Amino acid sequence: MFDYHMHSSFSKDCKVEMEDMVKGSIAKGLSEICFTEHIDYDYPDELIEFDFDKQQYTERIEELRQIYGGQIIIRKGVEIGVQPHLLQRYDDMLNGESFDFIICSMHTVERKGLHYGEIFKGKSAGEAFLSYYNELLYCVKNFDNYSILGHLDLIKRSTPEIVQNNFHELLSEIFNHIIPAGKGIELNTSGVRYGLPNGLPSDDILKLYKQHGGEIITLGSDAHKPKDIAFQFKESLELLKSIGFSYITTFNNKEPIFHSIDKL
Repeated sequence: MFDYHMHSSFSKDCKVEMEDMVKGSIAKGLSEICFTEHIDYDYPDELIEFDFDKQQYTERIEELRQIYGGQIIIRKGVEIGVQPHLLQRYDDMLNGESFDFIICSMHTVERKGLHYGEIFKGKSAGEAFLSYYNELLYCVKNFDNYSILGHLDLIKRSTPEIVQNNFHELLSEIFNHIIPAGKGIELNTSGVRYGLPNGLPSDDILKLYKQHGGEIITLGSDAHKPKDIAFQFKESLELLKSIGFSYITTFNNKEPIFHSIDKL
């Protein structure tokens, strides 16, 4: 089993040491993990700077590989929070680093933080969702330095309001762009932890991705503490198989590796 979205104290929103996350992963029987620490330039909260020391990060992962390499594979990833005006800045940073895996996520819309609900002020929920997906579409059309799109419908965590429009037309346009480019998506199980009926993205979006020929899909808990590692992975694998997915993907030096769901 592989958890390809987790954080440690290198992320500014996590206090757990990296070694504790490794031990927790081993205790849960995982064979491979990828740390995906936050880099979120220009995040709309002056009290939080989502960045970390890349050299220290690399050195710490190498230390843990030396200690635990016989028990678990540890990959070095990153989760970047894209915004339209930051794409060149992320390109410049990523081209100077060596990551196994890059999650492209959107935590802000129109330079407003999703988690604070600012995007919904003065707009209906449907209008906010439309802004979110349009901005994501712009980013994927103008940026390709990533492996997968993270928690594709994250905006659903920010409002209890049910939006009737499923935005499948916009999502189809996103998929028609990323799939031929060799990019994928993740099934992020944190949605259920935060009170949603499903992971992120929702089941209908996973089916849409498959209908468009999407094959690259990772499984991630978005854990910030050991107890959440591999949260609801068994149920998620059963869901993916029922939709028609045959493989879960891991990455080494940005190259996808496919693992049969039937053998997990």
